[in-house]
Amino acid sequence: MIRAEFLIEGINDLASLATGPIPRVGAFAEELGRIENASLAIDGGRFAFVGTARRARRDVRLRSGGRAIDLGGACVVPGFVDAHTHLLFAGDRSDEVEAKVHGASYVEIARHGGGIASTVRRTRAATTSGLFRSAKDRLLRMLANGTTTAEVKSGYALTHAGELRLLRLVPRLARATGMRLVPTYLGAHAVPSGPKGSRARYVHEILRRTLPVVARQKLARYCDVFCEPGFFSVGESRRILGEARRLGLGRKVHADEFAYTGGALLAASMGAVSAEHLLETPRADWRELRRAGVTAVLLPATPFTSMARRRSPGREMIDEGLSVALGTDLSPNSWIESMPIVLAHAVYSARLTPAEAIVASTVNAAHAIGASTESGVIAVGRSADFAAFDLSSVDRIPYRYGSRPSAVYRRGIRVPST
Repeated sequence: MIRAEFLIEGINDLASLATGPIPRVGAFAEELGRIENASLAIDGGRFAFVGTARRARRDVRLRSGGRAIDLGGACVVPGFVDAHTHLLFAGDRSDEVEAKVHGASYVEIARHGGGIASTVRRTRAATTSGLFRSAKDRLLRMLANGTTTAEVKSGYALTHAGELRLLRLVPRLARATGMRLVPTYLGAHAVPSGPKGSRARYVHEILRRTLPVVARQKLARYCDVFCEPGFFSVGESRRILGEARRLGLGRKVHADEFAYTGGALLAASMGAVSAEHLLETPRADWRELRRAGVTAVLLPATPFTSMARRRSPGREMIDEGLSVALGTDLSPNSWIESMPIVLAHAVYSARLTPAEAIVASTVNAAHAIGASTESGVIAVGRSADFAAFDLSSVDRIPYRYGSRPSAVYRRGIRVPST
């Protein structure tokens, strides 16, 4: 007999994601591990039972003081995993929207002092308490939308002390929100403005000063680079990722978002866990990603917010046999806090099926940030993180643009709605 503190009943359709390989590719890209008329039992913040309501009635007993909760026919998925966020920033870029409307590109806006540079100025000027509060508010809205695990990049300070200040906020934010957060060092987000020669000095600072501290103090699990024209070259990115590898950090690459640079090939050659954006990556380079086991982290809502002409090539990549994951790209340029909205863009723009979008936002996203032992799956022994929607089936979550959970649970505790 299974003893539990909570019994979650009234689940019409459960996507457990508990069957199939991690990450899911090829024929497994739609494997949801669905259970109809399901129940969940939770004990000590972990799933103690996952199965049919009929089996639960036979096998589960509530502890003294335990409680049964009826979801009234909802559908349930694991807590979403956001595989790509730039959470830590101050201010916004609402003043750039008009320029985008009139055709200005991301690179053109950056060239005139906007974009990353404008956010860096605001972030450097912000107090630590102010940065903490604003990031916490964003995380709580993400949590209310069903995200229980997220990657968090630095990258809006671009100084040694500033980047460390941002990374040190991540464990504090995890404690304050109850979310599982995976920190990534992105000091190579842009080159800070300065006199001639400052570019080389900044790269040297990343290599010889900041990366060693990040690794020694375990401030990040991954090192990322913005390998794009006008930001960091393939050669510079290779040096930074090589040092990160030597220091024991995982590798990620912002690759081929604005133009083809070979960033995806760099990710494959450096043993990166993921290459991200990939709007301009040619099909031949996809095959190298597949061979190297690199997950393609797609951000299908970002071309929409950037008013770009291209869409994320999700359908084509899945058909090519790549592992595909999803993220919001939450940032001042792409202020999206809802993974269900990203799932809708993944279906209607990137052309994933609803099942593929759910896989890409749970098990595959967890794999892309090194969280697959805890996140992305509803299974006995796993952390009891899940989102319930007042919809009859999980397929309807991406179908209904802007779907919002009726209930979100983290470690078995219901999260207050915002």
